[in-house]
Amino acid sequence: MADVKPLRALHYDLAKVGSLQAVVAPPYDVIDPEQRAALAARSPYNVVGIDLPEADTAGGDPYARAAELLTQWQAEGAVVRDDEEAIWALVQDYTGPDGAAHTRRGLFARVRVEDYGPGRIRPHERTHPGPREDRLRLTRATKTNLSPIFSLYSDPQGAAWAAVQAATGQAPFGEATDDDGTRNRLWRVADPAAIASVQETLKDAELLIADGHHRYETARVYADEVGGEGEHRYVLMCLVALEDPGLTVYPTHRLIRDTTSHTQEALGSAAREYFDVTPIEHAELRPPDGDGPLTMGYIDAHFKRAFRLTLKDQSIADRALEGYPDAYRHLDTAVLEALLLKGPLALTDDDIDHMRGLGYARSDEEALELVLSAAYDAAFFLRSTPVSQVQEIAAAGINMPPKTTYFYPKVPTGLVLNPLL
Repeated sequence: MADVKPLRALHYDLAKVGSLQAVVAPPYDVIDPEQRAALAARSPYNVVGIDLPEADTAGGDPYARAAELLTQWQAEGAVVRDDEEAIWALVQDYTGPDGAAHTRRGLFARVRVEDYGPGRIRPHERTHPGPREDRLRLTRATKTNLSPIFSLYSDPQGAAWAAVQAATGQAPFGEATDDDGTRNRLWRVADPAAIASVQETLKDAELLIADGHHRYETARVYADEVGGEGEHRYVLMCLVALEDPGLTVYPTHRLIRDTTSHTQEALGSAAREYFDVTPIEHAELRPPDGDGPLTMGYIDAHFKRAFRLTLKDQSIADRALEGYPDAYRHLDTAVLEALLLKGPLALTDDDIDHMRGLGYARSDEEALELVLSAAYDAAFFLRSTPVSQVQEIAAAGINMPPKTTYFYPKVPTGLVLNPLL
């Protein structure tokens, strides 16, 4: 079972920094250099300075620079630590990539770091190795969880959120609207009865990591490095109920580059062998969500013609993924990986892990533009993966291919921080 506790958070003093709007940032892994510069320009205290650190003018260690900045901000009173423990409630009002309006609710808390396993904490995707080392060096330097892990728990009755709902009727601690238009509102909940109710609800919960696998794996390594018991044995999470009506998941499209005439010919042959191929318009590249055999859009940079690929028979995927659970054999990204990425395109697990010959796009427009501009040779446009399928595959102890899911919106960095001392 997951061990969920309140935290004595580090957080911004809004009287000092002005507003959350000026100091929060998206997760580090979606920030490009131009956006980093824009965020840093908003405030000298913007969290991007410590979560995505740069070397100082003398070329010093960026991780040491992050630790120095965090210490400086505390000395200046921009960042303060609570005297008592609390759980923090987050409400996110957003419009999804599909144009629909939603509201998602989450709880910030500390969760004990454990090995993955049934009844405790489960991953759902394979991860890329590079970011793990980066996050570990940052954690060693700052001794703080700067960015939360986004995790899911089952709560059909909504008891955990009900315990904090009264607090959200008051004015929020702060709010910020991100560049995608998501309105984030934050409340501090220190009522012992509410905290006890949340803990009681979650005491038998199994947590499924939706976003932040690298951060969780970093927390495991760091906890073991320090050793013994203490704050370092816990990690900051934003917990969202699987049954929350605002929980949505969108696809991440696959982009292919560095193909040759041989691999292109092999890809065409395999596509015709395994799939029914139908010409479509560019606007139809992303297939509608739904059940049934793998259906995806395809376009290449040479001909620039769009096609709908529909798996001819599920038995093809069953043979290619023999030995895997049924839910995994019906997973779009797994079937695509087995039949085309690892087949005619000859990508290995190591290639996929290090994104050699492979890229990703989270919007239909971005994926299409990257192919039409010939930045990539081709793209596969995918459907969303249902949350129930994510649960079923995780429960079977199988990790999905990287970036199978795109849980939207992201949880901002800088709302609350978790000290590890």
